[in-house]
Amino acid sequence: SAPYLRDSLLAAGATVETLETAGFWSNLPRLYDAVRLALLGALGSPLVMCHISHVYETGASLYFTVVTPQEDDPVAQWERAKAAVNAAIVEAGGTISHHHGVGREHREAYAAELGPLGVGILQAVKARLDPAGILNPGVLVAR
Repeated sequence: SAPYLRDSLLAAGATVETLETAGFWSNLPRLYDAVRLALLGALGSPLVMCHISHVYETGASLYFTVVTPQEDDPVAQWERAKAAVNAAIVEAGGTISHHHGVGREHREAYAAELGPLGVGILQAVKARLDPAGILNPGVLVAR
């Protein structure tokens, strides 16, 4: 029932957010630790909860829920935390997103995960399939 508590927690002065990643079974403990430490470093003493949301033969998705006291600018607070987490995920060998997709929020970290060659391939496909650049401009990769 946690999603139903979100509005009440926000009204009470808590920042409540979720994030997800995925990795190979052998790397999940490292990935979990990296995300948790990034959140602690960016937010101080947040409540960090995690569960495995999807399982596969080769790995799983880690789905985190974070609750922390709101700062004066909760959007900037979460952007700071998310940037730290994105860097930690890429460094720890996880994927920047699982079932939530990439979008603008993950674009730079996704580019870091893919590397220049991967980004170039996606840009070439986008240019070929959408030469006018009208389909979700700037959402997956910068044009």
